[in-house]
Amino acid sequence: MKTIINDLGDLKPSYPVDRLDEAENILFMDIETTGFTAKSSNLYLIGCAYFKENEWHTIQWLAENYDEEVQVLNAFLEYCLNYGFIVHFNGNRFDLPYLTQKCEMYGIPFKFDDFKGVDLYKRIKPYKNFLKLENCKQTTIESFLGVKREDTYTGGELINIYHDYVCEHDKEKEAILLLHNKSDLVGMLDMLSVLGFSDMFNLPIRVMKVQANYYNDYNGKKRQELVLSLRFLSEIPVSVSYGANGCYFTGNGVNGVLKVPLYNEEMKYYYSNYRDYYYLPEEDMAIHKSVAASVDPDHRRQATAATCYTRKESSYLPQWEPLFTPFFKRSFRDPDYFFELTDEFKTSRTSFNKYAEHVLQNMVVAEE
Repeated sequence: MKTIINDLGDLKPSYPVDRLDEAENILFMDIETTGFTAKSSNLYLIGCAYFKENEWHTIQWLAENYDEEVQVLNAFLEYCLNYGFIVHFNGNRFDLPYLTQKCEMYGIPFKFDDFKGVDLYKRIKPYKNFLKLENCKQTTIESFLGVKREDTYTGGELINIYHDYVCEHDKEKEAILLLHNKSDLVGMLDMLSVLGFSDMFNLPIRVMKVQANYYNDYNGKKRQELVLSLRFLSEIPVSVSYGANGCYFTGNGVNGVLKVPLYNEEMKYYYSNYRDYYYLPEEDMAIHKSVAASVDPDHRRQATAATCYTRKESSYLPQWEPLFTPFFKRSFRDPDYFFELTDEFKTSRTSFNKYAEHVLQNMVVAEE
């Protein structure tokens, strides 16, 4: 087994790692195997990136033959006990289960349950469509972020190279294997900034400014929208734009702009306890039975869930669940919800913050 240690010099993670844990407690890890199933493939390389003496370094353990995989495994397991937080890419689905299965094969009592960590793949996968990514492969995300890597091989292409290396111990093939693994580790450090997008959807958002704006739609009809200027706690590393649910978002750095349609029309508020109401067809509204004594019985009838409403002309904003109450609808079976943009709401920065988070979350859900 070979152990290779490299200094990464001035390289720094593209995201403040102290938001995850203390830098000295974080271990980036990546494994290389000859297949997806532990019982029928070989573990031939494990690499880690770590912070020590104010610099980032990598350490790699390479099996020079098939029998040395247990040495590679033990070397890694012993090393990672010095850390409490593991960063990986798709490790929840592959790396960690694979290593656990290898431990079981060799009778090694080791589990990763006690480690905290983050799976970069899992963090970014929900926002694939929002970011207009073709897929969520590490190389795709690196390219999206403008990260360039020396290595040009895929993990699958390296399988035959490793088999040849075991037979030949060719230095060029060894260099290819080590470079790919190191590139994955350095790539994770470089692409850590992708967590800024995850933070955008999971950390509080501040609305800095709100204004109404008029525009003409595709048919030339005059429409109104609410424009919210946003501030994020984490920087988003790449400028993005996205539209869904009639809303439109643009973001760059710690700033974003969210445009939401504003509807000036009549909508209906539906009472829940319709059995306590009469519906007045001529007035097209429901009134409580306690105040309906003076209404001619010929001009009233028992309200139903669909007719138990009152109408109101006002300004409304869309919502995708009854987040703000009272909520309004255009009709009983209409799936869309709205709430009134009241003077009280207009002066509540907290409410606007909550609403901006709601809109962004549902723009993602719209494409899932």
